[in-house]
Parts: sequence; C-alpha cells; structure tokens
Amino acid sequence: MSGTKWKIKKGDTVKVIAGDDKGKTGRVIQMLPDEGKALVEGIRIVSRHTKPNATTPNGSIVKKEAPIDLSNLMLVVGNTATKVGRKLDAQGNLVRFSKKTGEIIK
Repeated sequence: MSGTKWKIKKGDTVKVIAGDDKGKTGRVIQMLPDEGKALVEGIRIVSRHTKPNATTPNGSIVKKEAPIDLSNLMLVVGNTATKVGRKLDAQGNLVRFSKKTGEIIK
C-alpha cells in the first residue's frame, strides 16, 4: 500500500462517510500511509489505560483518536464533501481538484 498515492493529506478537512462517527467532520492530524489510515481530530475516540508513573502516580485513562480507514473518509471542500481527482495544471504539475466543483485544492 505504500506505493499508493492518497487523495487526502495532513491538514485536510474530511467527513466520515461510514462507521459509528458517520456524518462527523474533522481535520486530519496524521497520515498512516503504510496502513491506509489516518488520525482525524475528534473522530474515533478510544480510551487507553496508562500505567502509574512519576506524573500520574495512580495511572489514568486517556481518551485519544484511533486510526480510521481512508476509505471511510471523504474530503470536504467549502462546505460539501467531494470526490478528488488529479490533473496537470498549466505549469505541468499534478494537482488535486474537486470533482463536484472543479476547483483546485491547495
């Protein structure tokens, strides 16, 4: 999967289209390209128990984001979720564009 060119990048706003968090939107905080997954802010929150240490002598329960599969995410451009295409611009660079509106995505 590492050779695959993903259409979602770190910093993009995405909408969840499948799963328990369906309909929610968030910003991609980390990509995991080898696994085909991403960490999205506020999506797929899980509880992790931590061992006691110097800062937390009794241990604690930490809520954090878990990876979500990229097939369950759709890029949001403006206020609408859209499919993403790739094409050459005037300078010959490959750029992403919204298939719904046709505008180029930065």
